[in-house]
Amino acid sequence: MPTSRYLGSTAASTIVLLAVLTTIVLSTAATSSEPLVPPQWPSFQNGGRRFLPAGELPIRWTPDENIVWQATIEGYGQSTPVVDGDQVIVTSTSGAKKNKYHLTAFELTSGEKLWQQDFDNPSPFENTPMVSRAAPTPVATQSGYTVFFEGGVLIGVSKQGEVHWQRNLVADYGPITARHGLASSLEQDERFVFVWVERSELPYLVAIDPVDGKTIWKVDGLGATSWSSPRLVPTADGPHLVCSASGKIVGFDPATGARLWEFTEIANNTSCTPSPIGDGKFLIGASDGRGETSGSPAAASNGVIKISKRPDGTYSAAFVWQAEKATSTFGSPVIAGDMALIVNRTGVLYRLNLQTGESLSAERTEAGGIWATPLVAGDHLYLFGYKGTTSVVSLSDGKELATNRLWVDTKAKTAETGALGSGASTAGAAFGGGHVLYAAAAAPPFLLLRRGDTLFAVKAP
Repeated sequence: MPTSRYLGSTAASTIVLLAVLTTIVLSTAATSSEPLVPPQWPSFQNGGRRFLPAGELPIRWTPDENIVWQATIEGYGQSTPVVDGDQVIVTSTSGAKKNKYHLTAFELTSGEKLWQQDFDNPSPFENTPMVSRAAPTPVATQSGYTVFFEGGVLIGVSKQGEVHWQRNLVADYGPITARHGLASSLEQDERFVFVWVERSELPYLVAIDPVDGKTIWKVDGLGATSWSSPRLVPTADGPHLVCSASGKIVGFDPATGARLWEFTEIANNTSCTPSPIGDGKFLIGASDGRGETSGSPAAASNGVIKISKRPDGTYSAAFVWQAEKATSTFGSPVIAGDMALIVNRTGVLYRLNLQTGESLSAERTEAGGIWATPLVAGDHLYLFGYKGTTSVVSLSDGKELATNRLWVDTKAKTAETGALGSGASTAGAAFGGGHVLYAAAAAPPFLLLRRGDTLFAVKAP
């Protein structure tokens, strides 16, 4: 039994539908006499929602200022922190062959470690920067948390860290072999949690009941390389579960798993998760692999796609517009008001008209390449450079307002044995060396930033 701390009546208010809860958070003013709903960042990219919880985020910080706490994470991981009430959960893995998986909860305001659960990896694989390490992000559900690790471990855990159920998808459905491992995070609706295993042979998409972990339906995957995550995209007839893989995007019925449509007029769309807009539309990103030069061919795979219903009741998808120069990197494009925001691998921010794709500006930022999805908060855009620099940009004109370092950039530290956790002495040295900033989550007034081995909480003074 892990050490734990019960969250009491505050957390009890989270037992509502997450979509409804987030709407309540938005509509509750800071000056209201009613108590604020506890912070919620329930899943990867906030479940694809286009807004943040109410409250201001910090704009400026340094390694010595405005970092209110930092907590060491056992081993190493790449998933996004999940905020649920006053606790934050993160996943990680340790051991030379990723022998152990870890699920850890920290207290939001202090960084105090509340509880941790450890699990054996049934499919050990060399722990290397070239293969994903605890990359899938969990989801906070009505019954607790559903957690997935790339070795096939699927778990249901209570808010207090008690394991309700556990499955081994390798035992159920066969070995998971994928180029550079799995990175797909979990998606959910009010009934099911969706797990996408896009492996090299017999890929699949499965819906499970988060209460008991039982399979509701299982269908074939896309059969193409992908490190993106499934996303529910609203349409007039209900949401479609959209999955994006190299050269292919497919829409599924979340209730049954039936394939509703397939779109193939796209390339290099391996990393970016679709960003819902509304009215059956979503923003998609793709990379050319070369930065901002010679970007036109790949730019055509960045743009807005619309799902349409044909007279015979079937569905199709097509581009509304395609970018001329803008290309993405690992961080997905995002939406702010009437703008589409795309960042390429050298840190150039493209502001595009969301309706037409017309370019509004293209400005290089100090963040450089981003691996985390940007955040939009009010009139500010947060770009999280993978080397630890965050650029805060004005959405009104695209100009950089602040450039913030999270840690001192000392590459020599990555060579220290054990510096990044058990079994990963140089784990942060992927793609050029140094620590890597993988993810961010908003829990105003805190901004949570996740490095492979450390969780940081930043707060304005």
